[in-house]
Amino acid sequence: MGETQVKTAHPKGLWVLFGTEMWERFNFYGMRALLTLFLVNSLLMKEEEASLIYGGFLGLCYLTPMLGGFVADRFLGNRNCIILGGLLMAIGQLLLFTSGSVFEGNRAFATIIMYTALGVIVFGNGFFKPNISSMVGSLYPKQEKTKLDSAFTIFYMGINIGAFLGQSICPLLGDVKDAGGVRDIHAFRWGFLAASAAMFIGTILFYFLKNKYVVSPEGKPLGGLPSKNDASDFEEGEAQKADFSNKALLAAGIAFVTLGFFFHYVVGQNLIYTLIYSSGLSLAGLIISDTSLTKVERDRIIVIYIVSFFIIFFWAAFEQAGSSLTFIADNQTDRNFFGWQMPPSMVQIFNGLFVVLLAVPFSVLWDTLRAKGKEPISPVKLAVGLVVISVSFFMIATQVSYIGTSGLLLVKWLILLYFLNTCAELCLSPIGLSLVGKLSPKRFASLLYGVFFLSNASGYALGGTLGSILPATGDKFAKAKELGIDLQAVLDNKITPTAEQLALLEKHQISAHNHFFAGFEIHNLYEFFMVFVVLTGIAAIILFALTPFLKRMMHGVR
Repeated sequence: MGETQVKTAHPKGLWVLFGTEMWERFNFYGMRALLTLFLVNSLLMKEEEASLIYGGFLGLCYLTPMLGGFVADRFLGNRNCIILGGLLMAIGQLLLFTSGSVFEGNRAFATIIMYTALGVIVFGNGFFKPNISSMVGSLYPKQEKTKLDSAFTIFYMGINIGAFLGQSICPLLGDVKDAGGVRDIHAFRWGFLAASAAMFIGTILFYFLKNKYVVSPEGKPLGGLPSKNDASDFEEGEAQKADFSNKALLAAGIAFVTLGFFFHYVVGQNLIYTLIYSSGLSLAGLIISDTSLTKVERDRIIVIYIVSFFIIFFWAAFEQAGSSLTFIADNQTDRNFFGWQMPPSMVQIFNGLFVVLLAVPFSVLWDTLRAKGKEPISPVKLAVGLVVISVSFFMIATQVSYIGTSGLLLVKWLILLYFLNTCAELCLSPIGLSLVGKLSPKRFASLLYGVFFLSNASGYALGGTLGSILPATGDKFAKAKELGIDLQAVLDNKITPTAEQLALLEKHQISAHNHFFAGFEIHNLYEFFMVFVVLTGIAAIILFALTPFLKRMMHGVR
């Protein structure tokens, strides 16, 4: 009896990490739900600009974990980094609260505070994120590594309970409209304040519970200072430290600069996006150049890279939730939900809600298939996720093609979109996280989580770029008509607007021309959503085709 108990129960430390991560996600998602609306309504930015800032901010949040992982592996250890990161994020949210309190009559100053706040949150997140994921992996002894898929799915549920709470409480406090539909642009700050409080709670909980519960199977405290690691912390015959020659470091530096020039000047990306793409590629190159790698290790790392590349397309589509889909929910959606008018920033809540409902069924599904020997290998699960998200965007594209520029999308279609996106996410995100845990050599674990998060970062950056090509929604056409301008004719180049008409459109944050993507002009919402259908659909087909090759390269890891 005692034997089976040991095997089935997850260590108590998982619940401490689960709780810490839950409060952190409350803070992050609560703020994220309000961010683009705050930029557009209080700081008076164009939607296009808000999408780019949103994508850049999210991307940087997944770039700094490289730094946080490195600092933890070499200097501070996981637990110190988690506490440092938590405090920084709480302070960042307080700064957003300040920006939301002072913007009236002092918009330039409020904008500076807003950028500072995002910067502080980005660094806090960098110290927090990779360290909490790699501690989940360390709770399990080597012979129990197969439990990681279900451990990460449970952990993922914590993430989403937090997201659900954040996305319900912060919008209720911060995204407020009166009976006439006029938005209270001063309310956003209360949402940011709630996010800050949540982060403080999570950090304090971790601080007091870590020594008792966050311990290895032998009862040693996990994630202490790296200088105190001993040989028993590593697998048999595994090199303990990454060994990068100066030549390799120099080559990575040169690659970083060259790629930077390419992305900035040739592809025309802004500096933040350039940083994200080029650091991702140069870091990946650096890890693979390590001389201590064996052939099997190198093959497995290449699988992580290939998988990470495909994940970019998934996140680019998925992350429309906070930019283009929020703007559509705000401007061209009938948000009547059983007689209640939902705040537009709250429509994203269904994603968190569905994850909480579906995480356990998905976990059970993989366990059942594994017991029958029919569980698909991880890359197949990922490809299925891409197919599902492609289908969900095709469904929404079809719906918007019916409503034209004056009709409203029914909120049920957005809810169904989030349902399908969640199924896709559960085939992809926890599976990807646990695949990195299974394939990476320990000395690279945090760095390779860093690479994996960089693929998320690149996806968000691409998502920001794609979100910024969102064509005019119904509210823009209505507003232009009020101003006496036929926006459709202007966009179709049938009318050349006068200088003062252009100034009027600019003042009301309306773009006077269509956006282009990869040489194609995006005329309407249908074409906009089809971009995502095509990108994720092609990615899925190629990933399916690569499966036999990936299976060989994984050398027995499933």
